[in-house]
Amino acid sequence: MKHRTSIGRPTPLGATFDGHGVNFAIRSAADEVDLCVVSPDDHRSEERITLPGYTEGVHHGYVVGLAAGALYAYRARGRYAPREGLRFNYSKRLVDPYARALVGEVRSHRDQHGYDIASGADGEQPDVIDSAGVVPPAIVVVPDFAWGDDTPPAVPLGESFIYECHVKGLTALHPGIPVDLRGTYLGLASEPALEHFRRLGVTAIELLPVQQKCDEAHLVARGLTNYWGYNPIAWAAPDPRFATRGDGAQVDELKTAIRRIHAAGIEVILDVVFNHSCEGDHRGPTLSLRGLDNAVYYALEPKRLDRYRDFTGCGNTLRMEHPAVRQLIFDSLRTWVTEYHVDGFRFDLAAALARDDGRLVADGGMLALMREDPVIGGVKLIAEPWDAAGGSLLGRLPAGWCEWNGEYRDSVRRFWRGDAGELGRVASAIAGSSPIFVPSARGPDASINFVTCHDGPTLADLTAYERKHNEVNGEDNRDGPSENFACNWGAEGATTDPRITAARRRARRNLLATLALSLGVPMLQHGDELGRTQRGLDNGYCQDSPMTWVDWTSDLDAADALRFARRAFEVRRQLEILRRAGHFTGLDDGSGRRDLVWLHPSGREMTVADWGSPDAHAVAAWYGSPESDARDVLMILNASEAPVAFSAHTFAPLNSKWCVLLMTCDDGELGHHFRSTIVAPPRSLLLLGRTEGGSFA
Repeated sequence: MKHRTSIGRPTPLGATFDGHGVNFAIRSAADEVDLCVVSPDDHRSEERITLPGYTEGVHHGYVVGLAAGALYAYRARGRYAPREGLRFNYSKRLVDPYARALVGEVRSHRDQHGYDIASGADGEQPDVIDSAGVVPPAIVVVPDFAWGDDTPPAVPLGESFIYECHVKGLTALHPGIPVDLRGTYLGLASEPALEHFRRLGVTAIELLPVQQKCDEAHLVARGLTNYWGYNPIAWAAPDPRFATRGDGAQVDELKTAIRRIHAAGIEVILDVVFNHSCEGDHRGPTLSLRGLDNAVYYALEPKRLDRYRDFTGCGNTLRMEHPAVRQLIFDSLRTWVTEYHVDGFRFDLAAALARDDGRLVADGGMLALMREDPVIGGVKLIAEPWDAAGGSLLGRLPAGWCEWNGEYRDSVRRFWRGDAGELGRVASAIAGSSPIFVPSARGPDASINFVTCHDGPTLADLTAYERKHNEVNGEDNRDGPSENFACNWGAEGATTDPRITAARRRARRNLLATLALSLGVPMLQHGDELGRTQRGLDNGYCQDSPMTWVDWTSDLDAADALRFARRAFEVRRQLEILRRAGHFTGLDDGSGRRDLVWLHPSGREMTVADWGSPDAHAVAAWYGSPESDARDVLMILNASEAPVAFSAHTFAPLNSKWCVLLMTCDDGELGHHFRSTIVAPPRSLLLLGRTEGGSFA
């Protein structure tokens, strides 16, 4: 059937159904753009319609009678001249970067039928083989959904506890989730998963990318897949690999999951990737942006327009200073907020988004504009404030932004493995990293504190492996971070030595307790509360298997780890002083009280010389508050190999009792009430509350 067309309109970009037909609008510098109406019965069969309208760089047309659910793609006709930055290739079927859903996954390799979507080599004509068999069509989606009374939980940042998770990795092995829902959006929102979040005290789940992605050819050649998903092809389209069906069900199933998660009082934050696309470097495939407008969408080398500037480690970088790229990013983000009701975003390699013609913009550039946007600026915005080219904006982003605090991570790891000279840095990190965030007039909730995340070892592996073990990835162990500031406590990997296993258990508790008790917003990686291991793998990006999935087996170690995690974050919720909005000042409030004092084991206040001593591994933080109903709290950190006695009466009456709120040592090592002297066991953290002869509440 031949469809009747009219000129249509240039806005909005993408495919828009109005009840009578579909308007298509696509930005491209091509001479002509053909719409491919794809047969639902044979995705290689297509009707090609040259879009008749052209307005200010946008090709557009209206197809009468085409309905929601129709399948489509594009082809762009123009010159193939890489040295001029042009890579048009009519033989390539192209994905709409504004697609709301695709039917199936994009391949980036020659498949069993011989279809290839690779670009031509430098200086050669591109492969003329038609790519229709390996680029799935997009679906015309109508954004209607029965949201009912869905209301965003709107949890204040200072009250937040973020749980970073992968949709499949978290749910694939959960015995309580129905088999047909494991690994899916609906499994993520099932009651067993929600109950786990609630009991842990999670206020927001941060999902590793759910934007449609493409597997890299080198992974496919080794029988692997891009499990994490940091390789996008369509920025407003949910990934179908997490749906129960492959016919576009991913749209409604993700919305259903978000609605259920909201009903449980939990927010949904998406980890989004706008710094690069899956098309890679000059040797990569032509899938979408490269074939539509290569010189507009990508940052090209100024003296080699056939090469790409790479600030991401992925072969290319989107050209952030161009209005078309900014519009694509902003429109995608608005879609996730307005149509999916997401509560925030975490931006992968956000420093790459702050580059203008390659230069890093000190105030965040486009990131500042996001904060000012009436839609995007209304949700939580979290930056990974660096990129793969060494650019860092840590502490330099504008008001309203939160940042993954890599300095917090490294300081906490180094301190608890016993490194010299770390006492001052870890104290600053625990107190909210004020030297980092005060210059930009932001409070401690600008710091996203984490000890582990998807990128690096798990918490258990951080205490069991000192070297990375990524051989399974097939890259000769060259991939992944080389320095994790890890300590195996006496043996590399699994062991049955009780001394080593006890040391590792305490080390994990120390790291987790520090995270829970630090000022700022804590983020926990999925499975760390259960002692999840990847057996030394610190770069699980391509391992979609039980090696990277959460093992929900309830053995004694996992049960103990989970109990401790729940208790640690429960204590955090109970103590408002650990969730205060402003930084500590250490100053007298006029009534003789100070909000924070750092104490030497002798009981006196720490001096500059004390902080600078390479042999100093123990300190106490005394928290006070002017509120009449507040109780004093004392946190003791001892990373040394010997017990340390602390004098506790300097800032508290001699008749005070100190009740244990949380401790990382075993019960038998410590009594539960103290008076003037408190002995911290080796390598331990204690959190104590002062009472007036009664119980601490």
